[in-house]
Amino acid sequence: MNMLAKFEELEAQFAELEERLSMPEIYQDQKRYSEVAKAHAGLEDIVHTYREYKAILDEQREHQELLEDSDSEIRDLAKAELDTLNVRLEEIETRLAQLLVPKDPMDDKPVILEIRAGTGGEEAALFAGDLLRMYTRYAENMGWNVELLNSNQTGGGGFKEVIGSIKGEQVYRRLKFESGVHRVQRVPSTESQGRIHTSAVTVAILPEAEEVDVHIDPQELRVDVFRASGPGGQSVNTTDSAVRITHVPTGLVVSCQDEKSQHKNRAKAMTVLRSRLLKMKQEQAKAEQDQARKSQVGSGDRSERIRTYNFPQSRITDHRINLSTHNLESVLAGGLDEIIDPLIQEMRNTDANDVQAVA
Repeated sequence: MNMLAKFEELEAQFAELEERLSMPEIYQDQKRYSEVAKAHAGLEDIVHTYREYKAILDEQREHQELLEDSDSEIRDLAKAELDTLNVRLEEIETRLAQLLVPKDPMDDKPVILEIRAGTGGEEAALFAGDLLRMYTRYAENMGWNVELLNSNQTGGGGFKEVIGSIKGEQVYRRLKFESGVHRVQRVPSTESQGRIHTSAVTVAILPEAEEVDVHIDPQELRVDVFRASGPGGQSVNTTDSAVRITHVPTGLVVSCQDEKSQHKNRAKAMTVLRSRLLKMKQEQAKAEQDQARKSQVGSGDRSERIRTYNFPQSRITDHRINLSTHNLESVLAGGLDEIIDPLIQEMRNTDANDVQAVA
């Protein structure tokens, strides 16, 4: 089915839903009314855009006829108007292609945020803390809720690893392109020669999985309990409240020790484990279905260097779309939209091009 036929079909569906909503009896069944209203709202943007597209085509035909007019002034006006209409038509065709891109079913999910220090020792650990603060402040700006699930601090105040949960509206949609290697270039406070060091931190953004998303057989789990420890390995708990869960078939291991209750630590560890298994399942499906295609904004793989934070030049560069900004301080303070919005737009454009190519 070509794109125009698809839009005609969607417009017919929209008209049918509109007719149902006008019937008084539908309000007697609130569940049914909610389903129809939701389906109607889901088609509203695409149908209105398609109707605008058809209106422009009609205008084009009218002005095309005026090009044959005997009055040269009318012909000139018609040509100028056609030039404007052609630009509008091109913009709407792109918009329509974007609207046909299937929505990522995970976009509305909360996420599990995992940050780990990589190469660079204590400097990498300190930058892991900087990224944690960046995402926490961004979440606060967005009205999201952040909960720390597990952390492994260093003696210098950084983090070897930190895992958190972020809940709110469209969290995964906004953060899913943050997965990958974040590189930092700066002069460490301990550097007496003023030399710039390069360190790396890995970030993983996992859609938070519910039990209905991933089934885990309890027989496939090995659960160990131990005493929680603080920075440098010092003991901070006199009871065996920390929990380590191993998923035997995959070898995935999740630890949680931030709660004093063993049951709470186990529940949080299971949340992280389910999310990692869901991510693994998604990656396997994507590899099978889409081996040839490589997204312009990258795969989000944790081994892929996605961004560099250059402190001496106050510059952030996202290598996937060649975007650079000199607002490093603002971004680290939670102003991530100026990085995230172009990434989302680039992916939408890529997917829209794919839709147009298939059509």
